[in-house]
Amino acid sequence: MEKRYVVSIDQSTQGTKAMLFDEQGRCVASEVLGHRQIINQHGFVEHDGMEIARNVHSVVKNLFVTSEVDKNRVIGIGVANQRESVIIWDRTTGQQVYNSIVWQCNRAKDICDRLSDAADYVQTTTGLRLSPFFSGPKIAWVLENVPEVRQQAERGRLCCGTMDSWVIYNLTKGSSHKTDYSNASRMMLMNIHTSDWDDGICSLLGIPMSMLPEICDSDSVFGFTDVDGLFENPVPIRCAVGDSHASLFGQGCFEKGMCMTGYGTGSCVMMNLGESPVISTHGVLTSIAWKTNGRIRYIFDGVINYSGAVITWIYKDLGLVASPQETCSVARQANRDDQTYLVPAFSGIGAPHWSNESNAVFYGMSRMTGKAELVRAALESIAYQVSDVVAAMALDAKVAIPCMKAAGGPTKNEYLMQFQSDILNCPVHVPDYEEMTCFGAAMIAGQALGLYDDRTRDSLNAYREYLPAMPEGKRKQSIEGWNRALHCALDR
Repeated sequence: MEKRYVVSIDQSTQGTKAMLFDEQGRCVASEVLGHRQIINQHGFVEHDGMEIARNVHSVVKNLFVTSEVDKNRVIGIGVANQRESVIIWDRTTGQQVYNSIVWQCNRAKDICDRLSDAADYVQTTTGLRLSPFFSGPKIAWVLENVPEVRQQAERGRLCCGTMDSWVIYNLTKGSSHKTDYSNASRMMLMNIHTSDWDDGICSLLGIPMSMLPEICDSDSVFGFTDVDGLFENPVPIRCAVGDSHASLFGQGCFEKGMCMTGYGTGSCVMMNLGESPVISTHGVLTSIAWKTNGRIRYIFDGVINYSGAVITWIYKDLGLVASPQETCSVARQANRDDQTYLVPAFSGIGAPHWSNESNAVFYGMSRMTGKAELVRAALESIAYQVSDVVAAMALDAKVAIPCMKAAGGPTKNEYLMQFQSDILNCPVHVPDYEEMTCFGAAMIAGQALGLYDDRTRDSLNAYREYLPAMPEGKRKQSIEGWNRALHCALDR
């Protein structure tokens, strides 16, 4: 029998990646294209959806330019995507009516403030806090602020969705308007208990339900695509899943209590809750991990707005290092007695503190503070934020995590990973396989297609382990200093 392959697409905040996986679950080709980050004078963050749609086709096609794989051996596609970013388009023409509003964008804050009396209702219904971070308020902003869009929506002419829906719509030439449970649970429009769009929440935000995609299992048939003529015979799209959820799946966090952090532009901390949702009282969120083989898995989810983006900031904007990789060695040169902290609240503070008004702050600087100390504070800010989220999850779930699985580009930073282990006081496992998002989406699609099983993932489960080495007194002192810095930012 000739070899078979799965294409996995990761449509992320910074770009779109496609990877080609063989029958053993190993990547044999990879392509990536970046897209513009559109930021205006108000700090609004957008992407051009049409540019992203073109890039999706391009990266998949490029896989077969740079590899010797026969494109006709591809049996299916999996899609993972940046979560909460949302786009609205004309269901007839397929043209966006406005740019995609990115998950980082805080523009819907006034809408959420206006609806603050409904905050408890929103959380108990959706598992999410009433926040401009989520897709629903972003959709409401477009309906309220872009001319003629509301009229078109009320006439049933418009579609909306997170980026999985947009990618699938374009791959299938407009024949499929679908999403999966993981992405639907991040829109702040889905009832976490019934797993359906909630009429009450949609009415609260003024969103016609006709705009919304069909919610499907994460391993459903989402449609068929020839990728703009690439494949002679259209292949099925057999996975749609949020990027962090894909990474959780790829890491094998299938059992209750297992925990993972996806380090990217922001970070996402997830804890598997099993088959029943739990509503948090300590500032984390309840979402759906995935629905595969007809079974839903729930998660606690804590999103951190700035993690990898902090490294980009000190590199590109402050010029403190010549490259992101240099942050590791520079941080190690910092004076051990310096007590500088960075709270990177550039767009407010997310889980578990949830303060839209907070601004970023360096705290505790002295005359001895220099470049190395600022770089170290930036790296450590990522670990402190993750630790805060994990502590909140542990209180709600009433469990202590055995270890933290880690994924994403910042996991290459040895200083950050060791400090993360020290502050969490538990092992951190960094997989040898770097591209966990694409891998997880490929695993879901491949299992649905009968190409992979659990043994496929287990055979690739190799990782580097970081063990806590910080004395308990030092750990306690460090966390106390972070809390002082955090309170300074929260009180502003």
